[in-house]
Amino acid sequence: MQQKSVYIAYTGGTLGMQRGPRGYRPEPGFLARQMDEMPVLRHPGMPRYVVHEYDPLLDSSNMTPRDWVKLADDIYSKYDEYDGFIVLHGTDTMAYSAAALSFMFNSLDKPIVFTGSQIPLVELRNDARENLITSLLIAAGGEVPEVCLFVGSRLLRGNRSTKTSAAHFRAFRSPNYPPLGDAGVELVIHHERLQPWPERPLTYARVGGAEVADIRFFPGMTPRVLEQFLAPPLQGAVLHTYGLGNAPDDPSILRPIRDACDRGVVIVNCTQCLEGSVNMTGYATGNALADAGVASGFDMTPEASLTKLYWLLSLELGAAEVRRQMGIDLRGEITPVSRA
Repeated sequence: MQQKSVYIAYTGGTLGMQRGPRGYRPEPGFLARQMDEMPVLRHPGMPRYVVHEYDPLLDSSNMTPRDWVKLADDIYSKYDEYDGFIVLHGTDTMAYSAAALSFMFNSLDKPIVFTGSQIPLVELRNDARENLITSLLIAAGGEVPEVCLFVGSRLLRGNRSTKTSAAHFRAFRSPNYPPLGDAGVELVIHHERLQPWPERPLTYARVGGAEVADIRFFPGMTPRVLEQFLAPPLQGAVLHTYGLGNAPDDPSILRPIRDACDRGVVIVNCTQCLEGSVNMTGYATGNALADAGVASGFDMTPEASLTKLYWLLSLELGAAEVRRQMGIDLRGEITPVSRA
């Protein structure tokens, strides 16, 4: 049986860093040397792999949509050459990058597995080793036709993931969708939870340079603050509201929102709650946002809401069509029953 092959896109992050006089930092070539010294990676059960190290290596706090495109272009250009892909990425913005790639690639039939760690591979005690080894097995296994994220023994859908801990190895949760897999004594993939295998060939559409804002409501927010956020040349915004999607129904607060929607800004309602779904028909305050032209984000994570909005605006579909598609489940990012 032919040995599987995996392409590792090393963008940066804690996993491959070494300790310096001012703390952990990336060093070109260091991760590859560390991996060469791991006998387990030469085990017959492991796939062949190629590490492509990006230049420069990035702390994930410095990631931008341009970097999502660079990463996606890289994978797309190598798509036919490998059985699966791993993205080594800092954990801080990993959920954003994973969600962005999930929208750019349509009809995936190979795994793209994001992973990273809280402690570098070079340290005696770390979470990097297990995350790396298991991600290699998942990427080579060919069972998961989607962009996913493996950290802390759980395989999560990329666009359902959010970072919830800076202190624990299980740093990510998927609040509104169960794990795609669990790595315990056995590595179990829950096939019934996966996206269906595609019936059409892979297609690819990049994220562009849309002007997008991320706005969180708080008690006492003034109309002037909203006006500043929503001023031209803004094209889209994710509005983080309370509970089921509620915000003040004060006319002075609603006015800048309605004005922005009227001039073609796509505003998406995303709950500040970790679990649950937006339902703008539940309370008068939610209805007021819907009447102003705000679209529901249903149970999407903030990361999925923002990256999906970036991506749809890049397609130049027009504001009405972007609003419509924000409410459609395109890559498993929305639970269909949440729209009831």
